[in-house]
Amino acid sequence: MSRYRGPRLRVVRRLGELPGLSRKAPRKAYPPGQHGQARKKKTEYAIRLEEKQKLRFNYGVSEKQLVRYVKKARKAGGSTGLVILQLLEMRLDNTVFRLGFAPTIPAARQIVNHGHINVNGRLLDIASYQCRPGDVVAVRDREASKTMVQGNLEFPGLANVPVHLELDKDKLTAKVNGIIEREWIALNVNELLVVEYYSRKA
Repeated sequence: MSRYRGPRLRVVRRLGELPGLSRKAPRKAYPPGQHGQARKKKTEYAIRLEEKQKLRFNYGVSEKQLVRYVKKARKAGGSTGLVILQLLEMRLDNTVFRLGFAPTIPAARQIVNHGHINVNGRLLDIASYQCRPGDVVAVRDREASKTMVQGNLEFPGLANVPVHLELDKDKLTAKVNGIIEREWIALNVNELLVVEYYSRKA
């Protein structure tokens, strides 16, 4: 399954608030489709699947990419669920979004892909790049890049920059000081159910 490019509010109505996918709030509070208003008890599998889908759609990764992150998290040791979230949060596109340089993660991915971002003084257009402590993320020294990001900073997708990032708004640069902590992850998701989903599939 490739990256989703369909209506975003349809996904938000089905899965709940996804701050990385869309800033808009749906007018209807029930899931989309003909039977959206019908009250149907979800199976345990359906609940685990929904939690997994929240990660996929919020961070804009394909199923194949998410499976790779799960395998990487299992090898890393510690809490697999937390490591999965940290790997997704430390992606360059998500870091650009959390700094307020873009209103959503899809917009941040576009900013990165179009060559508006430097990492450690070098142009980097790979959205999946894993940011590490010590990395310096900066807007490219070009008028078009600066103007676009400055406009986005006035209306950021999320109000607060996480404590692991140190932002200099005037210079449009930021330093990664560490790995994000669980309490700063804005997505409402039960990562343990995601781990369960993949362990039962294996």
